[in-house]
Amino acid sequence: MRTARFTLDPAFTVGTVNPRLFGSFVEHLGRCVYTGVFEPDHPTADEAGLRGDVLDLVRELGVTAIRYPGGNFVSGYKWEDSVGPAEDRPRRLDLAWRSTETNRFGLSEYIAFLRKIGPQAEPMMAVNLGTRGVAEALELQEYANHPAGTALSDLRVSHGDKEPFGIRLWCLGNEMDGPWQTGHKTAEEYGRLAAETARAMRQIDPGVELVACGSSGQSMETFAEWEATVLTETYDLVDHISLHAYYEPHDGDVDSFLASAVDMESFIDNVVATCDHVGAKLKSKKKINLSFDEWNVWYMSRTEAQVSALDWPEAPRLLEDNYSVTDAVVFGSLLIALLRHADRVTVACLAQLVNVIAPIMTEPGGPAWRQTTFFPFAQASRYGRGEVLDVRIDSPTYETRKYGETDLLHATAVRADDGTVTVFAVNRGRTEPLPLEVALPGLNLTSVVEHTALADEDPEARNTLTDPDRVTPHQVPGTTVTEGRLTATLEPLSWNVIRLA
Repeated sequence: MRTARFTLDPAFTVGTVNPRLFGSFVEHLGRCVYTGVFEPDHPTADEAGLRGDVLDLVRELGVTAIRYPGGNFVSGYKWEDSVGPAEDRPRRLDLAWRSTETNRFGLSEYIAFLRKIGPQAEPMMAVNLGTRGVAEALELQEYANHPAGTALSDLRVSHGDKEPFGIRLWCLGNEMDGPWQTGHKTAEEYGRLAAETARAMRQIDPGVELVACGSSGQSMETFAEWEATVLTETYDLVDHISLHAYYEPHDGDVDSFLASAVDMESFIDNVVATCDHVGAKLKSKKKINLSFDEWNVWYMSRTEAQVSALDWPEAPRLLEDNYSVTDAVVFGSLLIALLRHADRVTVACLAQLVNVIAPIMTEPGGPAWRQTTFFPFAQASRYGRGEVLDVRIDSPTYETRKYGETDLLHATAVRADDGTVTVFAVNRGRTEPLPLEVALPGLNLTSVVEHTALADEDPEARNTLTDPDRVTPHQVPGTTVTEGRLTATLEPLSWNVIRLA
């Protein structure tokens, strides 16, 4: 096997990692909220009904910004239903997921959840631009953020929340390009509504950060044209445009699945090009950043049948994908793709946080455990803070049905403030180890702190309720730094974290 190589040089960087790159997503979908983060009768539940075991795992995972309350759910969301005494809140039909929403967990509980996680957890609130509009967005903003002295801010205080919620980051709707979305709009319709909403929200607070809806995927027929039209209306009013992408194997094509990040990086590059094209047309020096606020491995092909069979239950078991080692390696590669574009991707949200295509699983009344995908995210969040170094890979390749000739190695590296460097690397090869050499000029790195890998002889191995620790990262021996050169061997089908000092 030919050796994969690249050079790390402190003079060549991509950009600084925004902590929001390690965001997540809590939607009123399936069991993400109810028996996920919120289960008042659980043995570990606190006085607010939040599961203590889940809180512990969320802190360990290292999530930052948490997007709420959707997702497709938000396009039918009435924020007023989710505030005030829980016993007085109305039950509603959720058209997005054919479920009944009790509203027992609402806006105040969401903010309390974030505060229990810790100061790193930041609210990212979506407003309903499907069935509602400018007025309702302004009312929600006033209720949430105005200190006191108005009808809506005083209503919040009367509900027991004296301090404002301080929500700075707002999504202007969700996937409005999608025909599945309640209140779906054309790009022209949405662009005008988003602009008017953004303009009005900035009248209340000029410092809010706003995310306009981009395409729901690169495969949408209106992709790029949608972004161009929406940004022509909103360019000076918003800070970010959203991207959503999910990946699964099709027709047993595992090799293409392992190369999913090729599509993700192409998606990012194409949206950046579109944003900059609009900026050039408008003769603006402003740069629009990207909010990749839904991404994951998701076996979406199973979802339609699941949802269509529902008859308005409360918190049904939906989208509870159980992730394998193969899934975790793809997941890690997607994280690498986000880091490699840290100059423009300044927000990213793993969809979702608990139970629903999630790194954390729970059983009602029972335990919580880590899926295989938990580990790459937790390691990237812990060690992926700092300056992303420019990685240009020279790698052996393999042939994929979907993406053609593709590198076996996918990698990036992040240099922390203290000068230490972490290499994140995936070997996409399913059967052979991959030798790796990295030149380290000018970095003054002399030792390997550790090299861990997530890999297994069984690529379908996974963690379950009955075997929650079947798959965990393990130490890899033999990795060295000698005379400014890192030498390592990456196991077949593996996610690797190599820490250097």
